[in-house]
Amino acid sequence: MIISRGSNLLRTVLMKRGLTSPAISRNSHNWVYRVAAETPPKSSFLVAEIVGGFMWWWILWHLWHEPEHITGEFPYPDPSKWTDAELGIPEDDDELGVTNSE
Repeated sequence: MIISRGSNLLRTVLMKRGLTSPAISRNSHNWVYRVAAETPPKSSFLVAEIVGGFMWWWILWHLWHEPEHITGEFPYPDPSKWTDAELGIPEDDDELGVTNSE
C-alpha cells in the first residue's frame, strides 16, 4: 500500500512542477449522463433521410435491373434429371441381391 501511495504522490509532485503532463481530455463530442441529450438540428434529420432514400433507391434499382446479383448468373439445373449417384443415394437392396426376411 505504501508503494501505491508513493507512486501517486510522486506523480502529483511531478505534475505540479511541470515535469509530466496530465492526462489528455477528449472533448470531441457531447457526453451526457442521466439527462436527456440535446435534440440534433433538423438539418441532420434531413441529411439522414436523403442519404437513406438514396441508399434504398440504389438497392432497389440494382435489384430490378440486375437481379443476377441475387439469383445467380446461370439457370438453376433441373433436379429431376440428377442421378442417384449425384445425389448420394445408395443403391437399392434388391439390386445388391439382399433379400429382406421379415
